[in-house]
Amino acid sequence: MRNNKLSVLFSSIFFAIFATTFLAISVNADDPYRFFTWNVTYGDIWPLGVKQQGILINGQFPGPQIEAVTNDNLIINVYNSLNEPFLISWNGIQQRRNSFEDGVYGTTCPIPPGGNFTYILQMKDQIGTYYYFPSLGFHKAAGGFGGIRVLSRPQIPVPFPPPAADYTLLIGDWFKANHTDLRYILDSGHTLNFPDGLLINGRGWNGNTFTVDPGRTYRFRISNIGLTTSLNIRFQGHMMKLVEVEGSHTVQSMYSSLDVHLGQSYSVLVTADQPGFDYSIVVSTRFTSTILTTTAVLHYSNSGGKAPGALPGGPTIQIDYSLNQARSIRWNLTASGPRPNPQGSYHYGLVPTVKTIRLANSAPAINGKQRYAVNSASFIPADTPLKLADYFKIGGVFSVGTIADNPTFGGGYLATSVMQVNYRDYIEIVFENYEDTVQSWHMDGYMFWVVGMDGGQWSSASRNNYNLRDAIARYTVQVYPKSWSAIYIALDNVGMWNVRSEDWVRQYLGQQFYLRVYTTSTSWRDEYPIPRNALLCGRASGRHTRPL
Repeated sequence: MRNNKLSVLFSSIFFAIFATTFLAISVNADDPYRFFTWNVTYGDIWPLGVKQQGILINGQFPGPQIEAVTNDNLIINVYNSLNEPFLISWNGIQQRRNSFEDGVYGTTCPIPPGGNFTYILQMKDQIGTYYYFPSLGFHKAAGGFGGIRVLSRPQIPVPFPPPAADYTLLIGDWFKANHTDLRYILDSGHTLNFPDGLLINGRGWNGNTFTVDPGRTYRFRISNIGLTTSLNIRFQGHMMKLVEVEGSHTVQSMYSSLDVHLGQSYSVLVTADQPGFDYSIVVSTRFTSTILTTTAVLHYSNSGGKAPGALPGGPTIQIDYSLNQARSIRWNLTASGPRPNPQGSYHYGLVPTVKTIRLANSAPAINGKQRYAVNSASFIPADTPLKLADYFKIGGVFSVGTIADNPTFGGGYLATSVMQVNYRDYIEIVFENYEDTVQSWHMDGYMFWVVGMDGGQWSSASRNNYNLRDAIARYTVQVYPKSWSAIYIALDNVGMWNVRSEDWVRQYLGQQFYLRVYTTSTSWRDEYPIPRNALLCGRASGRHTRPL
């Protein structure tokens, strides 16, 4: 044990020296470095009162909070002490010019049991609320996730006064079964039953308390890190002022309740302007016949006890309520983002699109097993990460065009699906949902403008109602049942990027693909070369990255 600890210590020291000495080539040396060493282990957890095998980071469930500032360089050395391969991905962190670090199997080799890998991330031109999560093997159902806050640089104006405190709320549904049992069900060709409960920061009913002083205002960063369910949040007796969505400052509208779909993140300001009591922060499921609810405590420092009255009820199955709320969330055109210039200085609605991609989700049975698909293609991983195969020019791992760029409405098929688009193109993507469930779509490596959403079938005439002035820019978008959502996106980030359902059952069973943003350029201005410390696996084993 002592020798193992010494090995970890010396390895950490080596990587600190390595990062400081050699990383300046890959990232801006003028920006600060933050160093982390994480040990990923199994551990007993009781989030719903039943003992489970959880995934802990440095003994914590959820994992440690990451605090950073725009353009900071994060050096995160991850030791895998599990008995199976492991990867961490960084929801919403764009990995500019560096999809090798994205931490999904299409880009990054898994960390083997007993091994380690050092992620080299830069919060390049980003602010806002994000989170990290384990991307392999349905590990997300066991933990291994945590919040990420990226603050503005001191010289950049923020469109609201500094809050008295900044709190993170990781909300999500939860199953009492271990992730290995859930994975077995999915691998057997079945889907999962309804979740057993809801968690806030890894705990059940009233498991968290947030203390506030009367008259002061607090920031709450809310992320739905769950597996299968859209959620609604409200603060008993208090209004929420929405100020940020996934790295974009918003028009500061007031809400009594807020829908947070799978994979989405919001920042709200809550002012302690009520009599001194303990109030409930209430989270409940949306669009489900059975309503699950959990609470945390908003504790006034001068509290006289529990606040009188019942818990505030929230919306349940109402789609119009959620659709109208989504349309009300707009980009703050005059506020600065990560840079001093106003967000609205980029006139996204005036740029002509050169291509339209239409993506339809479906739920086919393939070979007698339940699968999920995009344009009929149900994703299966290759034996080698796609980005490594692309970099080393290894043939036979994937083929561009294995997924159509329009719905086929045909039978589902298994494929390592990769769609190619051109670097610096400006395109439109329409997500079409012909099913009866809410969908939530995420794209790694990018933010995009949600220019429209509505019920029914999308057509070219739908563009007449697009918001081409102040649509919110974000990285995860919901699509309501029998509805569509449309986005505009500037393809300014070369790489191999995962486009996926944030419903983790659907993602695991194939509702995802990779978007290859391609250029013939080999300039480091367009894309960084493979990291020197990259793990190599599959058909890339035995090859070389770059000399130290």
